[in-house]
Amino acid sequence: MSTTTETGQTMDMKAVNVIKGLIMDATRKANSGHPGGAMSSTDFAYILFKEFLRSDPDNPNWWNRDRFILSPGHESMLQYSLLTLSGLLTIQDLKNFRQFESRTPGHPEHDQTPGVEATTGPLGQGFAMAGGMAVAETFLRHKLGADITNHYTYVLVSDGDLQEPLALGSAALFGQWGLGKLIAFYDSNNVQLSGPTSRADCTDHKALFESMCWHVIEIDGQNHNEIRAALHEAQAESGRPTLIIGHTTMAKGSATLEGSETTHGSPFSPEEIKATKKKLGLPENESFYLPEDVVSFFRQRFPMLADFASQWSANLADKKAADPDFADLWDEIHTPAAKRSITWPEFEAGTDMATRKAFGACLNSLIDQLPTLMGGSADLDPSNQTVHFRKTTGIFGKDNPLGRSLSFGVREFPMGAILNGMMLHGGIIPFGATFLVFSDYERNAIRMSALLKIPTLHIFTHDSFFVGEDGPTHQPVEHVSSLRLIPNLLTLRPADAVESAACFDVALHQENRPSVLIFTRQGLPVMDLTTHPQISTGVTKGAYILEDAPDGQPEAIILASGSEVHLAVAAAKALPEAKIRVVSVPCTELFDEQSAEYKETVLPNAVRKRFAIEAGSPDLWYKYVGLDGTVLGLDHFGASAPASVLKEVYGFTVDNLIKQLKATILA
Repeated sequence: MSTTTETGQTMDMKAVNVIKGLIMDATRKANSGHPGGAMSSTDFAYILFKEFLRSDPDNPNWWNRDRFILSPGHESMLQYSLLTLSGLLTIQDLKNFRQFESRTPGHPEHDQTPGVEATTGPLGQGFAMAGGMAVAETFLRHKLGADITNHYTYVLVSDGDLQEPLALGSAALFGQWGLGKLIAFYDSNNVQLSGPTSRADCTDHKALFESMCWHVIEIDGQNHNEIRAALHEAQAESGRPTLIIGHTTMAKGSATLEGSETTHGSPFSPEEIKATKKKLGLPENESFYLPEDVVSFFRQRFPMLADFASQWSANLADKKAADPDFADLWDEIHTPAAKRSITWPEFEAGTDMATRKAFGACLNSLIDQLPTLMGGSADLDPSNQTVHFRKTTGIFGKDNPLGRSLSFGVREFPMGAILNGMMLHGGIIPFGATFLVFSDYERNAIRMSALLKIPTLHIFTHDSFFVGEDGPTHQPVEHVSSLRLIPNLLTLRPADAVESAACFDVALHQENRPSVLIFTRQGLPVMDLTTHPQISTGVTKGAYILEDAPDGQPEAIILASGSEVHLAVAAAKALPEAKIRVVSVPCTELFDEQSAEYKETVLPNAVRKRFAIEAGSPDLWYKYVGLDGTVLGLDHFGASAPASVLKEVYGFTVDNLIKQLKATILA
C-alpha cells in the first residue's frame, strides 16, 4: 500500500503518534530522559526507517545495509522505538529504558543494542563517525564493486551537534572528499537545553554548508511529502554530501509544551502525557501502546528488503566462486589485523634512531601487507613520518576514491572521531597521527574508541620536553599519564626502534580496545636483539626485565619507559656493585593485567629499593615503586631551549640519575 493514499497518510500519522507515545511513556517510567527533541525528529526518522533505509530484517549486521547514526544520543528513545517497530527490540526493552544492563541505555551504545551503529551522546561525534563510515563505504565500493558495497550513511543531527566545532571541522572534510552517499538531517527546532538557540547562535547553516561543498535542502521537517522529496533529491546527488535542514518544533504534538526547552531534558508530567495522548488520538490511560496494525504497516517493505539481501548474498557467492582474486580480496577485507601475522622491518643495533622514524619504517612496511590500512596526519606528515605512506598510497578524495592517505588538516578531534567511524563500518584499519601535546584536542574521540571497544590506532610523536626549542606549548608533561587513565585503552611508549615495532604489533593485534602509540622526536640507541631476545615477548607483557643483576638477585630496581630506559641502563651499568635490575615498561596497562606470578618475577616484593624515571608526570609510577620509592619525573611545564640544555636543567642525564640513586635507593 502506498503511503501517498489517504489510508496510508492516516496510518503514517498514527505510527508517528504511537512512537511519540512510546517516547513519553519510557522517559516517564525511567523518570529520566529527553522527550522533546525525540518528538521533533520523529517524522523524519519514521519516514527514513519505513520507506528508505535498506537493511536485512533478519540480520542487523548485513554488510551492505544503510547505516543510520543518531548523533544527538539523548534522543535515544526515538531510535529504540523504531528498533522495536523493526522487531529488534521489545516493549519490555522500552520499559527497561535507562536501567542497569538493559538493551536501552540512556544514550545508544553499539555493543548493547542491535541496530545501533555507533555509541553516541557527546555531541558532534556521531556526525563525525557517520562521515568516517561514508569514507569506508566509498573506498570499499571502488575496491569491491558497487554490486557488493553500495549503501548510504544517514545521520540525524541537532542544534547542539552543529554547535560543536568538531562537527564543522568534520563537515569541511566531508565536503572536500565529495562523500555523495552521506546524508545528514538537521533537526532545526530552534531550542536547546538552556533555551532558544538564538541566545547562542546566529549561523546561516545553509550558506555555511554550501561554502563547504555540501548540497543543502531546506524543508518543513515535519511534512512527510517534503521529507520524501528531500531524501530522493539527496540520493540523486552523487558528488556532494547532503544536508537536509528540517525546520521543526520541539516536542511537536504535546498538549501544552510545544517549543519549550523544558522538554529537552525532562520527562513530561503524567498530566501532560495524558493530555498529549488525547490530542494525538492515543489511549489516554494505556502505557507503551503499540497496536499490531502499526507494526504491520511499518514492516510492509520487509519481504522486499529480505529478498534484496538474499539476492545480494547469492551474487556475492557467485562472484567469489567465479573470481578467485575477488574471493581473496573479500577474505582480506574481512580478516581483522588481530588475525594476521605481520613482518616488521629490522633495525641496526647500536645506531641512533628516533622512535617516530621507526614508526615510519613500520608504517611503510604495512602498505602492501595491509591493503585496507587507511589514515594520515593532522597536517604534520613530515613530523609524523607519514609522507611516504601518502605518496605511495595516494590521497583519498572525490578524484581518487581508492587513495588511502587522509589529509585531515589541523583537525585532531575530527580526525579521531572519523577514524572511529571508519573502524565501526568494517573492512578498514584506520590510523591517525599528530603531536602528543595535541592529544588533548583528540581526547574525547580516544575515550570513545575505548568505550566503543574498537582497535582504532592513535599515533603520537614528540613525546616529551625533548621537543626542545618549540617550548612548553609543544612539550607534553601530563599527557602520557592522562591517557593511561582512560579505561580499556593501551598506552604504548617504546624505548627504541625494536620496541616500537613490537608495540605496533601489539596494537594491531588488539580486538576490543584501541591503542595510543607514543614516539620520540630525538634519536635513541637501537637495542640488540641478539643480546636482548626477550624484548618482543616482554613488550606483550607490558613490562619486562631488560638488564638484570649478574646473579639474577637484584637488590634494587629501576623502572623506566620510553627514552628514559636508556638512562636507566647506563646508570645501572655505572653502579655494578648496587646489583640493579632495569625494567622496561612500555605499557603499564598490559603489565597490570599479568598474573601475580609474572609480576613477582619482574618486581619481587622483597626488593623494596625502587626508582622510576619518565620525562612526564611522576604520580602514576608510585604504584610500582611504593610510597617509599623515588620517581624522577616532570611536574611542571617545560621551556624553550635546545633539548640538550633542558635535559641538564631537568636532571635527565646519566650523571644526575647516578647521583639520585646514590642519595635514595643506595643510601
